[in-house]
Amino acid sequence: MIVAFSVAPSGSAPDAPDGPVSDSVGDAVAAAVRVVRESGLPHETSSMFTSIEGEWDEVMDVVKRATEAVGRYGSRVSLVLKADIRPGWTGQLAAKVDRVEQHLARDQD
Repeated sequence: MIVAFSVAPSGSAPDAPDGPVSDSVGDAVAAAVRVVRESGLPHETSSMFTSIEGEWDEVMDVVKRATEAVGRYGSRVSLVLKADIRPGWTGQLAAKVDRVEQHLARDQD
């Protein structure tokens, strides 16, 4: 499956057990992306979403941990998630884009 998600904090940052955290949304997003990158799953980050590919449980675990990481930066967290669930298919993070590019190239011939 591929999951595209966006996560952002809102409200005042709660008291963190390991010290104060930044009020920057950029810092919070970086914390979420760090969780994704450390997962080892195929992923890509764009200006609005991070996409991650893998099995249901492993992808949802990463999304949960990324959301928890952002939670340190606010009293609330907003999560937007879109999933393409296609059992038995892998490598689609790049393959789906490649297919669109092939159509575009064919249209220019």
